[in-house]
Amino acid sequence: MRVRRTSTWWSQGLKRGLALLFLLLLTAPPSRAAEGQAAFPVLFDAKERLPKPDLSDLLRLRFLTTNDFPPFSFMDQTGHLTGFNIELIRAICVELGVAAKCEIQAVPFGDIEISLLSKHGDAALAGNAVTRTLRQDFAFSRPYLLLPARFAVGKTLASATSPETLKGKAVGVLAGSAHEQMLKAFFPDLTPQAFPDRPALLEALKTGKVSAVFGDGLQLSFWLASPASGACCGFLGGPYLSQHFLGEGMSLMVRKEDGFLAAAFDHALASLSRDGTLDALARQYFPLGLY
Repeated sequence: MRVRRTSTWWSQGLKRGLALLFLLLLTAPPSRAAEGQAAFPVLFDAKERLPKPDLSDLLRLRFLTTNDFPPFSFMDQTGHLTGFNIELIRAICVELGVAAKCEIQAVPFGDIEISLLSKHGDAALAGNAVTRTLRQDFAFSRPYLLLPARFAVGKTLASATSPETLKGKAVGVLAGSAHEQMLKAFFPDLTPQAFPDRPALLEALKTGKVSAVFGDGLQLSFWLASPASGACCGFLGGPYLSQHFLGEGMSLMVRKEDGFLAAAFDHALASLSRDGTLDALARQYFPLGLY
């Protein structure tokens, strides 16, 4: 059974476009926005101490991922697998003292679950949404990344500091999306204007047909940094997080009987969050930040 990814907007065309855009941004000088982006949030209690597991008995630790999920995992111009998730896997392996035993294999997203259940891999980082159905067969680490909703506004609202300034103005949102539901629940005083697809939504913001849009923060960050936006717009307020509307975030997935690995990953993620490694990776792979 194929389960949607944590984020549902990854069309094939958008995947290719994001990969190309990311490669361009990676070689460009850092923008002022990137230099001033908010720090990646620490998702673990600073007082909590998770014991470091002993994985010395492992012969190898095989991670499954995909190669078409930019900026998390994709093929670079030299044909090498790269991305936020790939670097995170390597950092986790170093933290757990098993770097020499770690392997990374890219498989089609639709094969992630069966490959894990058939023991062709030991853990997966592929953006699988955490669902009740998946929890029947799999265990999950704590989330290492939450995908927030954000407002993007045009230049006329560049000096605004709060979404309250959007009262009485049209706020674009994708029709039927979780973000449309979230906008109505979180900001009942605002006036949503639904659009049938992403290009129409962003064009409306760019041309001033709407004063703001509300949507996926990662998606918006790449569009704002791209030539397609024409430097028209910027973020306003946020980030806005909701497990109810946006899910539990991105986690590592293992077979249910291998819950000890999920606990090991929790230790590693907590350490990488506290020592700034996750923040450094976010600054490298998310040009305008998420938060």
